[in-house]
Amino acid sequence: MNATDLTGKAAIVFGGTAGIGLATVRLLIERGARVLAAGLNSSDARVALAGVGDEASLLWREVDVRDEAAVSGAVAAAAEAFGRVDIAINNAGVESSFGPVQDAQQDEFDKLMGINLRGIWLGLKYEIPHMLAHGGGAIVNTSSQAGVAGIANVALYTASKHAVVGLTRAVALENAIHNIRVNAVAPGPVDTGLLHRMVDGHIPVSVIADSVPMKRVSQPAEIAEAIVWLASDAASYVTGHVLVADGGITAA
Repeated sequence: MNATDLTGKAAIVFGGTAGIGLATVRLLIERGARVLAAGLNSSDARVALAGVGDEASLLWREVDVRDEAAVSGAVAAAAEAFGRVDIAINNAGVESSFGPVQDAQQDEFDKLMGINLRGIWLGLKYEIPHMLAHGGGAIVNTSSQAGVAGIANVALYTASKHAVVGLTRAVALENAIHNIRVNAVAPGPVDTGLLHRMVDGHIPVSVIADSVPMKRVSQPAEIAEAIVWLASDAASYVTGHVLVADGGITAA
């Protein structure tokens, strides 16, 4: 039996309409899962998800992860449509502006923490009770290389992603006995809109790529592979773990 085969599994992916999240939705469906993809902007989402799956395998719901009712409703909708939720991917995130911490503004802090941390907490808040009632499940949160090492000039982003790591580890310990595995992925630079927006006008992406031991930035599909592995039965004895996929940056 292939432990990465997800046939019969049901998943919800927050932040599932672009970048890493969209690649994860695609891979989950390729592996046999049914997926509810939750994200912002309905017109862009429909374009992004076109052709990814059919009506039986893919649902879409517009969700701002800072909105508790919207997050709760998405988990309930996935459970109603699929009968249960076996896999939850809390991937929604936003970049910070580039510059020293003293130049950041309060509204930027609130937005970063609201999406990058509160959004993941709200996902956990509604995913875990469902999984407790249905015998378990697997949850993967998206942190970052910035969640395991400091990165100058993106201090608020770094703080939010460090918080995701701490949240993941604590919640994994709370639920290990309940057959709920909680892990995180920590990507290095990924060729997504988030990276390009964050460094635009400050550091060329080519320079960032050259700083990576593997001499390139990753593609969203590569990070999706790490996420889906953590969510699959192939990682059945893995919980509280932060899987760093950064081309070797933090090895030193």
